[in-house]
Amino acid sequence: MRIGIMGLGRIGSFHAETLAGLDGVDSLVVTDPVAAAVATATERFGATATDSPEALLAAGVDGVVIAAATDAHPDLILAAVRAGIPVFCEKPVARGVEESLEVLRAVEGSGVEVHIGYNRRFDAGFAAARRAVLSGELGDLHTVRSTTLDPAPPPPAYVAVSGGIFRDCGVHDFDIVRWVTGREVVEVYATGGNRGAAYIREAGDVDTASALLTLDDGTIAVISDSRHNARGHDVRLELHGMKDSIAVGLEDRLPLRSVEPGTAFPAGTPHTFFMDRFADAYRAELTAFTEVVAGTRTSPCTVADAIEASLTAEACTLSLREHRPVRLDEVRK
Repeated sequence: MRIGIMGLGRIGSFHAETLAGLDGVDSLVVTDPVAAAVATATERFGATATDSPEALLAAGVDGVVIAAATDAHPDLILAAVRAGIPVFCEKPVARGVEESLEVLRAVEGSGVEVHIGYNRRFDAGFAAARRAVLSGELGDLHTVRSTTLDPAPPPPAYVAVSGGIFRDCGVHDFDIVRWVTGREVVEVYATGGNRGAAYIREAGDVDTASALLTLDDGTIAVISDSRHNARGHDVRLELHGMKDSIAVGLEDRLPLRSVEPGTAFPAGTPHTFFMDRFADAYRAELTAFTEVVAGTRTSPCTVADAIEASLTAEACTLSLREHRPVRLDEVRK
């Protein structure tokens, strides 16, 4: 299998390394505006270099991984679909909902599979949580808590174009809550503030935020996100049902310190980076994409799935700005 990679920044280079180690991938074809990044990929992985996305699509690739900047996602997805080549694209589909819907309309009926990257769906703990919910062993859910705390904020240039904490960070929580519970979000209420980096406030964003989501069966989901968690990268999910309660991320590398007397948990070295926390999930995610390319499975996270997470992010952003509950119907186009 010959896989093309568009974009060789931090996540694109990480994907190149992962793909190069998969048994089903024979060769890589890469493109990036930064010549040094291309040179590194050709040297490390024996990849074939191309000078443009168009040249990459014409290079006989079986599938394409898009890890370019968000603004480029729609055009690159549609170019691959027009070429009849299965696509894996990092979230989001596009910067805004309207443009995402344009992509959805173009993809629907094309017969080309598009897989949007939400890596938590491929983490063993989150997958086990989904099975527990769907099997009924927890009983009816009443409360879900999803947490994403980064060890440090991204650089100013990234924050300025990120779209805000809910669109950039919280969207992972929104997707995983929907995927694990099998329910849809109907209403949100969000709040946030700034206690750290001044450039986040100057960009019109917040560095810490929370949201209450009401799901379509009445379950309440509590979302907590922050750019400042000095102890490490903390990603957790709690599910509380009428019969049982479970947690994802409650393990020895949890970046949280207990002050209970005589308690040694957690005893391991804290996770410090999302690539560290989700290394296995990324490998499983790209393995799944090779199966999509091979035609042995359909996309495990479609454009339509990704749009639902983005709609929740839009609703939370509006709620934060206007200090009021927002129903998702308000932001649907």
